[in-house]
Formats: sequence, structure tokens, C-alpha cells
Amino acid sequence: MKKLMIIAALSVAAVFVSCGPKPLVPAEKGGFETGKYRNVFVEAGYSPKEVDAKLNEVFEEVFFGPDKVYFEVEDSLAYVSDIKNNDVRTEGMSYGMMVAVQFDRQDIFDKLFRWCKKYMQHQDGPMEGYFAWSCKTDGTRNAQGPASDGELYYVTALLFASNLWGDDGAFDYKAEAQHILDCAFAKDGSQGVKNFINTEHKLITFTPDNWGYTYTDPSYHIPAFYEVWAKYADDGRADFWNECAAASREYLHKAIHPETGLNPDQSNYDGTIRVLFNGRHFGSGNFRYDSWRVPMNIAMDYSWSCADKEWQREYGKKIQNFFYGQGIDTFVDQYCVDGSLPEENEILPAGGWTRVLRHSVGLVSTVAAASLLCDHEISREFIDRLWNSKNEPYEDGYFDAYYDGLLRLFAFMHLSGNYRVITPEN
Repeated sequence: MKKLMIIAALSVAAVFVSCGPKPLVPAEKGGFETGKYRNVFVEAGYSPKEVDAKLNEVFEEVFFGPDKVYFEVEDSLAYVSDIKNNDVRTEGMSYGMMVAVQFDRQDIFDKLFRWCKKYMQHQDGPMEGYFAWSCKTDGTRNAQGPASDGELYYVTALLFASNLWGDDGAFDYKAEAQHILDCAFAKDGSQGVKNFINTEHKLITFTPDNWGYTYTDPSYHIPAFYEVWAKYADDGRADFWNECAAASREYLHKAIHPETGLNPDQSNYDGTIRVLFNGRHFGSGNFRYDSWRVPMNIAMDYSWSCADKEWQREYGKKIQNFFYGQGIDTFVDQYCVDGSLPEENEILPAGGWTRVLRHSVGLVSTVAAASLLCDHEISREFIDRLWNSKNEPYEDGYFDAYYDGLLRLFAFMHLSGNYRVITPEN
């Protein structure tokens, strides 16, 4: 009898295990090769119908809801606004274009790019081809110079638009992308304007001028974007772009702390923290707002390319383990790269608010996106936290519909398999 009871118990346990959640298994090959992208939400137990509805809900919230950041003007133009700073940035405009092409919304894409062409892009002079990084919502420029991550996203989004919609409509998308790249390589620094890629290091600059050309921002590094350019830009620089992809991956190995997985806000090209003066970095060597994007960017590179999968998988576990150890519901949004909390005077305030550390939904989102890299069980908890997240005012009244909102949307796109390399075959 005792033997039969043990057998019965083992049978019940076997049934329970077989019916339980399947392990999360990172892909072995990237989307460039397979054309396939994981729906991690479904793997984690959500139904395909639920996932589609949630993704569309988040998209609608960012673009058309009461707290939207997308605004249509002048019949055929539109802009994405950083509401808390009351401006329009190349970061947000190029993000908006990337979202539009991923959602097959040519109407949104063309309206955004038309605004960029009219108000942001330099049509002549030393900065020809580049985009002024910040404008007022009426198009008046707050600054003339570009920020290199804007150009990075513009080129990639335009090439995807060319592959998806062709070049016979309102814009010749591929020609627009080529124009940006050709203009960048025509700049020799003689008038204080340089290539947005440091051609010696083959790494993206912070800004393409004499000052920003000497260092970089880890969150600007998305190696797979260069592979997109190598395949589809047709600008005669394919070998160079593949070299940039390899250099960017090598750089990230150096810029990321080997124990915590955290990265500085800014760094030198060798990955070391950039010292401003008197041996101090004044917070630019800490993990803070820009830095949040790095886990998601590395997950994107893995999902698309899988060219650095062993290191990236270890990174995914490391970064999630760090934040889990800080408290999955309480970790804050700024740290020193060794995992300690920054001094109060090194906490970067957002949008003119006080120096406060928050449990920010933008960081919750990007750490969850790193689940594409992971097979450990705590990834499920990060996925659930993203699924149940809301972008709403914090306890102190601070609210960021723009940055938190867009990072949250990107994370839902990644984990639902809807952030893809768009090829002509699509």
C-alpha cells in the first residue's frame, strides 16, 4: 500500500510539473538569420489575445490617450514632445518614427519626419544633414547642434521605412538615410562639426562637435543598428558598419561594471568613467536616466543579431540580479556603478524637479526587457511587474509621459516580439 501511495504521489507531481510554466529559453539565433522573434509574454503565461490587447493599449496611451506625447499640427505634420521639458527632441522624434514603422503606421511616420525636415534638419551650412536636437513645440530651435543618438535612430528608422513601404511615396526614405550618412562623412571638423561616429574608434560620439567627439554615452550603443546599415544603406560603407558593430560590443564589455552590470551615464571610448575636472565626474559616471536604456539595447542586439550571446546572457542575469537584490518593487533609478547610492549632490533632477530617487517605470521597463537574455526564474517577476505597470504620477507628483512612456512602450514591443528587423521581404 505504501509503495502504491508513493507511486501515486510521484504521478501527481509529474502531472503538475508538466502543466506548470515552461522555462524561459533565450534564442540561439537572431532575427537577422531566422526572421523570428520571441513573444516572451506568451512564454510567461499570458495569452496571445491578452498580449495583443495590452500592446495596443500601451501604444494608444502614448500616441492618442489623455497623457499622449504625440501631437498633429498643420494638417500634415506631427511632433513628439518631452512634456515635462516642454520641447521637441530628436530623441523623441526618432523614437516616434521607429515605433511608427514597427506598427506599420506610415501616416504617423511621414508626419513626424516632415516636421523634422521642416524645423530640425539643417539643409545647408556646416551642419547640413544633421538635426537640431531640441526645438520649441512651434519649431523654433532651442539649440542648433545635434545629439548623435537622434541620427542613429533616424537612419535606422528610415531604412526600415524604405524596406517596408518603398521609396515612391512622400519621401525617398533610403535616399534620406543615405543623405544623413553622406553628410556625416563630409564633415572633417574644420568648422567645429564632425562625424557623429568617431572614425578612429568606430564608436558613436556623444555629440558630433569638438567637445562631444572625444567621448561617448553607453546608451547610444546599439550594435545591431550598424548591421542594418551594412545590409540596407547601400552607401558603400558596409565593411565599416560591421566594424562599428563589433567595436560597439567590445566597448560595452569595458563600460559595464563586472559585478553589478551597471554602466555610467557617460564614458571615455575605452569604457572608463569620464572625469570632468578635479578628478570628479559629478554624477556623469553614475547609472542614471540615459543609462536605463542599456539593458534594453543589449536585449535588442541579442534578439536581432545574437553575435555576442554568451557575454550578453551573463549580463542579463547580472543586471536583473542586481535590481532584484535591491528589491524588485523598491529599487531606485540612480546608482553609482559599484551599486552604492549616489551622494545627494550627484542625483540628477528631472524636468526641474528636486533631487529625488524614484522607483521609475522607465527603468522597470528596460530591466524587464532584459528577460530576452535570461533563463532564470526571477525574469518572470520582472515581466509581471512590467505587465502590471502604470505610467502615472509618482507620490511626489512627478510624472513623465514622455521618457517613461516611450521606454515602457519599447519594452512591451520587445517582449511581445514586435520590435523587429524590417527587411524588404517583410
